[in-house]
Amino acid sequence: MTSSHSGVAFRMLFLITTPKMADRAAGMFREGRIPVQYHFRAQGTASSEIMDTLGLDGGEKTVLMSMMPKAFADEMLVKLHRKLHLGMPNTGIAFTIALSGCSSQMVRLMETLEPEHSKLSVERDEVESMDSEYSMIMAITNRGYSEEIMNAARPLGASGGTVFHSRRVGSEEAMKFWGISVQPEREIVLIIAQKEAKKPMMQMIGKKFGMQSEAKGIVLSLPVDGIAGLNG
Repeated sequence: MTSSHSGVAFRMLFLITTPKMADRAAGMFREGRIPVQYHFRAQGTASSEIMDTLGLDGGEKTVLMSMMPKAFADEMLVKLHRKLHLGMPNTGIAFTIALSGCSSQMVRLMETLEPEHSKLSVERDEVESMDSEYSMIMAITNRGYSEEIMNAARPLGASGGTVFHSRRVGSEEAMKFWGISVQPEREIVLIIAQKEAKKPMMQMIGKKFGMQSEAKGIVLSLPVDGIAGLNG
């Protein structure tokens, strides 16, 4: 089941940095009691000029990804910039992307992070008014379910997907409070879906592979501004 999260705007926060800096950031996230975050390894491939602009060298990188309310994400960006000195050589870059959909249990979990002073002033997320032809569906599950997800999504219009592995870290206290128990090693499936297929595809994945299943899945969607390489 998905939710349009009435009244509260949510963001996906990405931090691309060195493994050492990512460990420091993970500590900051734990202090902030952020319940869910994912780490995965990456390799820098951009030109030296671009890497210099981002404050990174070309070696191994860690991507840290987490979901949170917009007001909380704005505060976290400021803290990351200040404490990790982002922008300096060999530090990294952090940015946020609006969520256009999310499983209802994840919405309730993220709402616990919303600062009290902002609850009355947050406007309905601007993503609701976007008229994007495509969305990127992201299913985060225990390992071993990616093939089943793709087999179930194809009849609804999924022509293909991308799978990569990640490691879950975060606030164990918050996870236990919500009765969530998942494997630390997780699988992330990315599917580009057309507008009319997004909702039924997310509902299907949530029903078959959601938190109440053995897959313990979380389903999100991100708006796609432009796309190339898909037919139809």
